[in-house]
Amino acid sequence: MPTTEAFSFGYSILEDPPDGSSTYGSPAIQNYEFRDTADGTSDGMTAIGGSVELYISGAFAGTFTVWWFTASGDPIMEHSSGGHAAYSNNGFLIGTNVGPVTTGTYLYCFGEGTLIETDTGQCAVETLQIGDVVQTADGRAVAVKWIGSQTIRKLFSGARAQLVQIRAGALGCGLPTRDLTVTGDHGMVLDGLVINASALVNCGSVDWVPLAEIPDRFMVYHVETQAHDVILANGTASETFVDVAGRMEFDNHQEYLDLYGAERIIPEMDRPRISSRRLLPEAIRARCAGVCPAGAARGGAGVPAPCERPEHAVRSADAR
Repeated sequence: MPTTEAFSFGYSILEDPPDGSSTYGSPAIQNYEFRDTADGTSDGMTAIGGSVELYISGAFAGTFTVWWFTASGDPIMEHSSGGHAAYSNNGFLIGTNVGPVTTGTYLYCFGEGTLIETDTGQCAVETLQIGDVVQTADGRAVAVKWIGSQTIRKLFSGARAQLVQIRAGALGCGLPTRDLTVTGDHGMVLDGLVINASALVNCGSVDWVPLAEIPDRFMVYHVETQAHDVILANGTASETFVDVAGRMEFDNHQEYLDLYGAERIIPEMDRPRISSRRLLPEAIRARCAGVCPAGAARGGAGVPAPCERPEHAVRSADAR
């Protein structure tokens, strides 16, 4: 079956083409279903600029171009006439601002079920609340300012929807303590470097999750603290939110504005960032491949034994 996305409301957009000042016009209420088969395949992904087929109540209604996304992540389609419409399952948008349109480029997030170390033990990232206290890799306790949540629609995200899975023990020192799933641009902290998960992919211990195994729609989450911190995710050092990612990409961006009144700038931590595998140090490549540093003893399951580096240390509730 082709991947589909269904919507109940098709909104005209005033001030066309859409921009940050555009507003939603009157909606038409139909059973809209977009399918990814317009390109001759049913691979479950259509990039911006690609074509999708529209069916209304099961009847083919034409081919449309994926033009952009609203601030809340709903697709804006371009008609063959050149006009644009937004499709949503929210029936109360008429007269409201479309918001900054976006490509949905940034995905710096944890997959659902990631365990974040807190002052009361490990908690799934999706259960964290504003004000909860999380542990940093260097032993500090910092409060959660915001949890950004983002719905990813595979049909409209294409390869961006592909997640990276870091197998248990893949980063050495027995870490992560269990398989860790993050988006490709999410930064893991190793040897003083912030390394995008995609740069760690080695088609073995760290690999892309096949698109066929990814749900048509899923959630990812980011943790914002006061600074660009290093927290522990499945025991492994990982970055918190930094505003280069853009809060408007998240479903609950308005919640942030309601809480704090305006965006704020978070300076990026003073560590080099690696976003390409060709820049990955050989020692880290070897560690991910299961090769121990010289003189290091192997632990169980063919990974190095636990180490003492602060950025890798796993702290239990009993140790605090």
